[in-house]
Amino acid sequence: MRPSARYRPVAGLLAAAGILFVAACGGGSGATDTGGKAGDGPKIELTVATFNEFGYADLYAEYEAQHPNITIVEQHAKTVDDHVKNLDANLARGTGLADIEAMEVSWIYKYLAKADKFVDLRKYGADDLKDRWLDWKLAGATTPDGNIIGYGTDIGPEAICYRRDLFAKAGLPTDRAQVAKLFQDWPSYFATGRKFKQRVPGSAWYDSAVLTWEAMRNQLIQAYYSNQDRFLADENPRLKRTWDQVVAGSKDGLSAGLSAWSDAWNASFRTDKFATMACPGWLLGVIQDNAGPYGKGKWDVADVFPGGGGNWGGSYLTVPIQSPHPEEAAKLAAWLTAPEQQVKVFKKIGSFPSTLDAYDDPQVKSQVNAYFNNAPVGQIFVDRARSVILKQHKGPRDGEINQVFSAALARVDAGKQDPDAAWKQAIADAYKVANTRAGN
Repeated sequence: MRPSARYRPVAGLLAAAGILFVAACGGGSGATDTGGKAGDGPKIELTVATFNEFGYADLYAEYEAQHPNITIVEQHAKTVDDHVKNLDANLARGTGLADIEAMEVSWIYKYLAKADKFVDLRKYGADDLKDRWLDWKLAGATTPDGNIIGYGTDIGPEAICYRRDLFAKAGLPTDRAQVAKLFQDWPSYFATGRKFKQRVPGSAWYDSAVLTWEAMRNQLIQAYYSNQDRFLADENPRLKRTWDQVVAGSKDGLSAGLSAWSDAWNASFRTDKFATMACPGWLLGVIQDNAGPYGKGKWDVADVFPGGGGNWGGSYLTVPIQSPHPEEAAKLAAWLTAPEQQVKVFKKIGSFPSTLDAYDDPQVKSQVNAYFNNAPVGQIFVDRARSVILKQHKGPRDGEINQVFSAALARVDAGKQDPDAAWKQAIADAYKVANTRAGN
């Protein structure tokens, strides 16, 4: 399940702490341009294809003021799915792509397999910028032979969001530091959930098996593919163990059985339907928007994620070889994704930065969220971002395959299919997706 394809709220986000899964930005040097005055060149137009909300409007104006010869035009798709359809169609035609194409993290692996269709940004100074980003963020846009096809925007470091009032009702600790001790790994998270369910039978432990699966499978070094991009099918015992943990949770009533982004899911935040959820930074705004006055002070955030760090969300900026202005496009992409610009976007719409220097900026690390019981969310998500050390390998059809497994888990969660039958069907369906003819 990919939240950005369905819901990426912006309204009320800064009041919610300024953490959201959107896009980020930057400032360069050397071959990547410093953003200084550069108005003597020929007049050119640079197009930037984005989706949902990247928060770049003010940055475009700033860049144009610094580069009077450049006009920036944004081509905006409402969802990731719409964006990917346009991208695939224009790739197949060999024309029509923007000078800069945004890539959502769940889909960039598809295009790493088509790296020859995108500019290797090392040609325009990417090697000099490598230290800008968290290493795992940079790795997500780097091919096995070292080509860098994307500059990192935002990320979605994960913590655990929880309902203080429901924890108190269950006799569990409510202080966020004590709560963090409960969730050092996934077995302890599920075990605490079973204890909670016994004491508060009217509430589930988490909202959705699918979203819990998303959090867990993103921690696997290999989930669906080997490092050689061979689909692993049922050869990956860690994937099956993760599946078994999640479906066992559904069997024991830990899941509320909600379909994420549905009306029922949105409404559930104004009830006592569930007590915890895997919580990337951008989800805080979703919770506040949905829970409204009902949830203020009831929700909190613990500086922990079971099994270590986890990331869910984020994007990249790429430059297709179709661009008639690859050098200028690469300079703009580098500037949009520099720490200074990432902080500006964070302040504006809450997109959490992927650049290390941004984490030392007091505007980021000092953020406190009044809605979430005055949680120090800036420092929490800086800690969570630094805790992600996994350079996970995802193959070219990882996104499509994950949709297959998510659909299977949704059937189990809703009581529509037996877990063993759902697993077998997911393996068979995913095998067909993995072997779809290249280029489709």
